[in-house]
Amino acid sequence: MEVLIDTARTKPVDDAGGTSENVRILLVDDDARSALTIGEMLRATWVEGLVLSHTERLRDATAELLDRGANCVLLDLSLPGADQLGAIEQVRSAAPEVPIVVLAERADAAMALGTIRAGAQDYLLKSQLFAGRLANAVRYAIERKRYQSRLAHLALHDSLTGLPNRALFLDRLGVALDRSCRTSGALAVLFLDVDNFKHVNDSLGHDAGDRVLKELAERLRSMLRPMDSVARFGGDEFTFLIEDLASEREVVLITERISHAASRPIVLGDGETSVTVSIGIALVADPRIAPDAVIRDADAAMYRAKELGQARYELFDEASRKRAIDRLELEAALRYALERSELRLDYQPVIGLDGGAGPVALEALLRWDHPQRGPLLPGEFIGLAEDTGLALPIGRYVLEQASLALARWRSVGPRLTVSVNVSARQLGDGALAAVVTSAVRAAGLDPGALCVELSERVLTDSPDIARRAIEALKATGVRIAIDDFGAGSASLRELRHLPVDTLKLDRSLIAGLGHDQQDAAILAAVLELGHALGAEIIAKGVERDAQLAELRALGCDAAQGFLLGPPLGEPEVATMLGC
Repeated sequence: MEVLIDTARTKPVDDAGGTSENVRILLVDDDARSALTIGEMLRATWVEGLVLSHTERLRDATAELLDRGANCVLLDLSLPGADQLGAIEQVRSAAPEVPIVVLAERADAAMALGTIRAGAQDYLLKSQLFAGRLANAVRYAIERKRYQSRLAHLALHDSLTGLPNRALFLDRLGVALDRSCRTSGALAVLFLDVDNFKHVNDSLGHDAGDRVLKELAERLRSMLRPMDSVARFGGDEFTFLIEDLASEREVVLITERISHAASRPIVLGDGETSVTVSIGIALVADPRIAPDAVIRDADAAMYRAKELGQARYELFDEASRKRAIDRLELEAALRYALERSELRLDYQPVIGLDGGAGPVALEALLRWDHPQRGPLLPGEFIGLAEDTGLALPIGRYVLEQASLALARWRSVGPRLTVSVNVSARQLGDGALAAVVTSAVRAAGLDPGALCVELSERVLTDSPDIARRAIEALKATGVRIAIDDFGAGSASLRELRHLPVDTLKLDRSLIAGLGHDQQDAAILAAVLELGHALGAEIIAKGVERDAQLAELRALGCDAAQGFLLGPPLGEPEVATMLGC
């Protein structure tokens, strides 16, 4: 990357006498002479406040966008070896908020329309460029993008509180239900109504009522995790979308915190007032349900809460109460699972896609042989372990057993590695790095043979805790992987500042491969950006030959899934390796 123009030493003065932001333009063009010509055009019309950077390769452009961002991208579609519309998708994946102006060598009406549909703001022919036209196109693209974003925000947000409105909430709920169908992630909807809000308006006036709603909105927003949503559904009603729930207990705890926060006194001028709220909870058992139906369930539960008394919350159905009882019984059994040797590890092979034979790694997967219910998967009890404090001893057991097993297998597979998942509770424990070091030393294992996996969700839920834990773990010599990448809201830009070795792609990114070109384009962009960070990329959930072929063609490093091998017990792994 080279800087062709830099006049942004000081912020330029705008027409109102204040200072406006510097404009940073990224030019992607493999023709150095053309880049210089474009630079001269912009220099002639943009006296101050401009930085024009130039890169000849799309990979360098995406890295620059992740690192420094831009106000506008000038993208030459004639880059060698680049899929034209795919290039736009890669730029948008790296910086979705940045407008794109396409530069083309020849007139092509179909391609021009295609680029606009793909997300570009304008389509210009290089042969018809002159200084004024280019500068105006850049300015218009930046302003048009701002205007579009502003209109979209106004259409989908409540003007009083700034929260999402009913339309945006229903859209987000629909998307969350679709995602839950693919990932089996649990979600819930809360319906909150302010008790006797009419009395606030009648006694204090509508202006005071508006101030109460604005203060409540800010409190409710601050109570949620990054992946959750709160909306003003109408009047004094608010709705919440709570995703990726580990257990029913989690949503109940969130509801209690919301109720407590809403009840704190609200300052109004020289005085103050207090309100209470009633909340209905609808836990989604079948994600194929319509969004409106979920809202109705939560609304019905809210009215039931009002009937039973103000400042209450209610679950929608009796089945939820039965699940709570089952949870208590499972908790009691889990406390004895370790001492009764009911926990064990299976190992799923990770296969390299470069043509080599045999697994390059194994992922340790915890299983609980419950005496009455039979084998249970981690999703059925790990959340319970985190809530009850059992995650730490169970996590220590998994690290110790996986390290001992790997030490035995390394005698025939000296390059084999094993990855172990650690929970949010383990990451928050300051002793995790010491526990890992102890397990590795006890097994006589090279630390680099062990990979510690943490969920992408941890990066967004507790970024500071995750960063400190990752740095401490990296100091022990083990490898670090981010699991389920692409399922949450963590960005590749955030990962640039973390010593991460591997990204394990969420199965939702893999599901459409082989029959959905859009999914393939998105995955190609993720792979390009991930490799730009120096990370190894592993695809999870590979179940079809078409998926595997597409992953190989796109340059993915490794994969795992039932197509490549199911989880195996220790004896089966030993047989597979020839121990």
